Amino acid sequence: MRRLDPLPPDLPRRREEPRESLGPCPLCGRPMLAGPSVDLHHLVPKSEGGKHTVPMHRVCHRKIHAELTEKELRDRYNTAEALREHPAIADFIRWVARKPPEFTKATFRRKSRE
Repeated sequence: MRRLDPLPPDLPRRREEPRESLGPCPLCGRPMLAGPSVDLHHLVPKSEGGKHTVPMHRVCHRKIHAELTEKELRDRYNTAEALREHPAIADFIRWVARKPPEFTKATFRRKSRE
């Protein structure tokens, strides 16, 4: 098998384009950068008649839906302030605070509903 010749040293390198800042995440407060680490969250679930969305880190969005049912979101946790007061989400916010803005690797299992 033939090896490829090395690239010439003066070849321009592909630079990472700076991503647009979307401001702080309404849940965790970390900066959001446009791209795959950001989702849109319906404060009142779409299935419950919600129309308004807010951008939020994907990892934060997944945590919300792993912890709360759509009815809980509609009735009690339909603001960022109320979400931050939920004990499991408050623990998550303390944990995720040390992660970079692009962090998306955490996976959460939906809690069993009785």
